[in-house]
Amino acid sequence: MKTAISIPDRVYMEAEETAHFMGISRSALYLNAIVEYIKKNNRKYITQKLNEVYDNDDYYKEFEPISNAGLESIRELTKNDTW
Repeated sequence: MKTAISIPDRVYMEAEETAHFMGISRSALYLNAIVEYIKKNNRKYITQKLNEVYDNDDYYKEFEPISNAGLESIRELTKNDTW
């Protein structure tokens, strides 16, 4: 699909130089930039990424000893507290 957008001259020139340096077309540069922006800013992608991190058992295994140690410390510190 073709579309027209308005951007400042300075941004256009930087995009032209970047595309040339990368050896890709201006359209490819804009497409890549838009896709990356959507991935970084779209809530569903953010939620998906967070779910990937927290669904990873290795994440919990890495921090479980720290978490358990903290829990035991709290239990020890509050064992004589009356609630």
